Amino acid sequence: MDRLAAMEAFVQVVEAGSFSAAARLLGVGQPAVSKTVAQLEERLGVQLLLRSSRRLTPTEAGQTYYEHARRSIEAADEADLAARDTNSGLTGRLRFSAAVTFARLQVVPHLGDFLADHPALAIEAVLDDRNVDLMEEGIDVALRMGELTDSSLVARRLGAVKRIVVATPAYLAAHGEPRLPADLPSHPAIVYALAGGGGTWTFTRKGQGAPQKGGSPGTSVSVTLQDRLRFTAAEGMREAVFAGLGLAVSSEGMFEPELSQGKVKAVLTDWQLPALGLWAIFPAGRRASMKARRFVDFVEARLRASGILRD
Repeated sequence: MDRLAAMEAFVQVVEAGSFSAAARLLGVGQPAVSKTVAQLEERLGVQLLLRSSRRLTPTEAGQTYYEHARRSIEAADEADLAARDTNSGLTGRLRFSAAVTFARLQVVPHLGDFLADHPALAIEAVLDDRNVDLMEEGIDVALRMGELTDSSLVARRLGAVKRIVVATPAYLAAHGEPRLPADLPSHPAIVYALAGGGGTWTFTRKGQGAPQKGGSPGTSVSVTLQDRLRFTAAEGMREAVFAGLGLAVSSEGMFEPELSQGKVKAVLTDWQLPALGLWAIFPAGRRASMKARRFVDFVEARLRASGILRD
């Protein structure tokens, strides 16, 4: 078995967790896969796998080899695609990262169409509201919202998402609807502590022409919310809003289904908040894979078509 084939066998073993599962995926016998990995370890002079009765797991050296081998296989696949047809289907495995709620509402519903266009492709979603280490987790691309503070990141700005203030109709009926940003501190706030969230916000009056109640168009007002509830996961913030526990500042897409259903309502619609940037982040030190680039193009197109993503 040549070097690239040995890499493919090892990568399949790591991802499948056993020699037998990898053999089925490769369409060969289990002894052949076991022998290939043993020969690979002998050639490299290091142990790549920890063998137990339940599962095979990579050693530290094995994990390092896995990451490099996976990238080499992807590069070979891209070379084949480029030689055959730049519009041909993608192959292999795409690993992307995104915040849980954003992915659940805005990405996962579209994955079926992307997979249908690329039947030889598998997708693994690593969902976490906190930023994961792309290299450590073997991520091809991460979708992140907010301002980028790390200048070393390889990033592409996809657009911006509108921010709004939301609450349930029941909460507003019981506590009154704020008419001006200055009314917000008198309401309990539900704060999302990640992805550009926080308790202090600057509102700008929309419109043109004569001054209106609360200020002329273009007037800016900063307010600090009464953050009685603070969450590091957007799912928690959403549930607190649905429970009528207060108001929240959120990206529009975070509550898009409930806004259209009337389950929540946007308030202070005569005022606007700074938009929230959406970025595609690629691992530093290597060129973004073709499947990562096409996936990002696909997600961007879908979000723009839905009206969630804007310039």
